[in-house]
Amino acid sequence: MKLLSLAVVTAAAVSGCANQPMPANTQSVGESQRTPAVVAQCIGQKWADQSQKQVISQVILANNQAMDVYVPGQQPPSGAAAVVRPAWAANSKTWVGFRPGGSDNSAATASISGCL
Repeated sequence: MKLLSLAVVTAAAVSGCANQPMPANTQSVGESQRTPAVVAQCIGQKWADQSQKQVISQVILANNQAMDVYVPGQQPPSGAAAVVRPAWAANSKTWVGFRPGGSDNSAATASISGCL
């Protein structure tokens, strides 16, 4: 009986993660086979190299499993950012979106795409 209960709880937890909604005001950029930490590091490094400014990353889920990487000059919690999350689809490890901050963000999303 205990084994069956554990299987039901595990299945419910996994199916709940699979149906997570996209964070508010975020447009999907794509998915990656890389881990969330590697994708977030790549995005932050590209933005820092291009702008020569500090990039802020905010860990959302322990062990760097979900992160927000803020566009140079943007501040948490509501600034423009790459939203890096575990993928909801079984064929990818990471889902990445972009939460715009009101300015032209085409260069930012191009950098994100280069890290997928």
